[in-house]
Amino acid sequence: MKEIVLSVKRQKTEIKIFCVCIALAYLMNIVSIIAYGTSWSELWTQSLWMLIITCGFYGLSVVFRLLYHGIRQVGK
Repeated sequence: MKEIVLSVKRQKTEIKIFCVCIALAYLMNIVSIIAYGTSWSELWTQSLWMLIITCGFYGLSVVFRLLYHGIRQVGK
């Protein structure tokens, strides 16, 4: 079996992508708080849902990156 080696550069890239996913999830929460006129305390009380949405965004980014990589390999 082939070993999978993650370089420090790749780890930093993945952390940056995950941070963008966190920012998008919280931005989505802020927009919904403003749109529905709810309490700002929901920004912190809904942290578990924000984590779940963040993981969903990250999962979607993995799927899209795999599709992109696959399409690039077919094109070669």
